[in-house]
Amino acid sequence: MKALKELSGVAAPLPMINVDTDMIIPKQYLKTIGRSGLGKGLFHSMRYNDDGSDNPSFVLNQEAYKNASILIAGDNFGCGSSREHAAWAIEDFGIRCVIAPSFSDIFYNNAFKNGMLLIRLPQEQIEDLTRQAEYGANAVFSVDLDSQTVTAPDGATHTFEIDDFRKHCLLNGLDEIALTLEKDSKISSFEKDKASAHSWLTPAA
Repeated sequence: MKALKELSGVAAPLPMINVDTDMIIPKQYLKTIGRSGLGKGLFHSMRYNDDGSDNPSFVLNQEAYKNASILIAGDNFGCGSSREHAAWAIEDFGIRCVIAPSFSDIFYNNAFKNGMLLIRLPQEQIEDLTRQAEYGANAVFSVDLDSQTVTAPDGATHTFEIDDFRKHCLLNGLDEIALTLEKDSKISSFEKDKASAHSWLTPAA
């Protein structure tokens, strides 16, 4: 997966609490196991009208936020079912970072496994960031994972906490497969030692 060290861009404000995974990506998009193309279904029920046309009042349909790389959300974001497609859809749209007061545990884990950075900040800071995000394309936010800071358009810096292991994986672009491959030489050495000590375990040619 892509490494994430620094991120600067427009933040889309979505000040709604309890946005669940069905709201993020509804069930009709769960037939695929492919990660690409799901961005078009992100927030489907809010983003599109019944006839399939864009809902102009929804934030991601507004010109200022169509290329947003950060989402500022409300409390308990990503609750509901455990569908990993929710993380895939957000990442496929182009959002690499979600900032909220709290997240569902399962969504939180899924997001990090797919190269997204989730940041928890206190409610009062979220409200301030949401207000600044509403200024649109002129309001640029900067996220620095190494220093664990979010810099708002007004220049204020907010510090966030993150688990050291998750930070390491994001900074180096390591998913679970890449983490395993880092141990490839040790795995190969172990297999050779086992084969040598227990030849009867080696499959016949």
